[in-house]
Amino acid sequence: MGISALTPPKRPEDAIETLLEFPDNRLLIELCGEYDRNIAQIEQQVGVHILRRGNRLSVLGDKAARDQAEAVLKGLYARLEQGKPVATGDVEGAMRMMGTMFGDTVEQMEMFQPGTYEIRTRKKPVEPRTEAQKAYVANLFDNELAFGIGPAGTGKTYLAVAVGVTMLLSGAVEKIILSRPAVEAGERLGFLPGDMKEKVDPYMQPLYDALNDFLPQKQLQKLMEEKRIEIAPLAFMRGRTLANAFVVLDEAQNATTMQMKMFLTRLGEGSRMVITGDRTQVDLPRGTASGLADAERILNGVRGVSFNYFNAKDVVRHPLVARIIEAYDAADGTAG
Repeated sequence: MGISALTPPKRPEDAIETLLEFPDNRLLIELCGEYDRNIAQIEQQVGVHILRRGNRLSVLGDKAARDQAEAVLKGLYARLEQGKPVATGDVEGAMRMMGTMFGDTVEQMEMFQPGTYEIRTRKKPVEPRTEAQKAYVANLFDNELAFGIGPAGTGKTYLAVAVGVTMLLSGAVEKIILSRPAVEAGERLGFLPGDMKEKVDPYMQPLYDALNDFLPQKQLQKLMEEKRIEIAPLAFMRGRTLANAFVVLDEAQNATTMQMKMFLTRLGEGSRMVITGDRTQVDLPRGTASGLADAERILNGVRGVSFNYFNAKDVVRHPLVARIIEAYDAADGTAG
């Protein structure tokens, strides 16, 4: 096997073997990953030792660990059979879907099977990688108003934009409107060079990044020129009625109570609205209430409104991000 950056656990002398056969050797190579990185990731996190023998993988370890590794490997191979790539994030997602107790593995791995809650965009299909993300995506399709609340890197905005692109391409909505409060700029906007668009674009960049992941540049540019995709600061929403649109308000913790009420009441016929935010990253002036917290309190239980919550376990960026969030959460708990 090739050299990996990840170190597998020490092979136990009395380990029992499970032998898995994969008929397509080309897909098996993709399953193992460059320099067997995917295999090493499974070895390290599940606690097994995996050896390649021709078109077979030998999994050594205790029964529970072997069963977990087998479920992950088979799920990822099924993904490859459907023509979908397996990246580091997909391996991580497969292991997360199993949950902490392997008694739930069968149910969890069924959730990970290709095609389940798949979001199709022009560039690539997108799939939820955790249980919380799966429930969130379901609510994005099923509810007219959905809230996604949790730390950075949990896919709140990314998945919302992906669903919006899917609905636009399918004709379910006529336009996508993406918005953020430009709180960080505050009174300093007037000192930034350029026109208003050039002043606020830096604060909208994460939304542009998400769209660029899902649509070819020329198509995205055309849709924006036709106003079928709009990106604008929250203040620009006042006085509008947003009909037949998929509307996303990102970084909603930085909206005031009045701004949040203004935004929510823009919802028009045939539209869906998604509010995303992180309650731990409020940049409003001291003493100013967050509109996200107020909306959560006031709208909880209202028919047609869903709330989904994420935590460090749902982070789909670098695994270190999850550990950083957990460390900060623990420090806040100690400080409190």
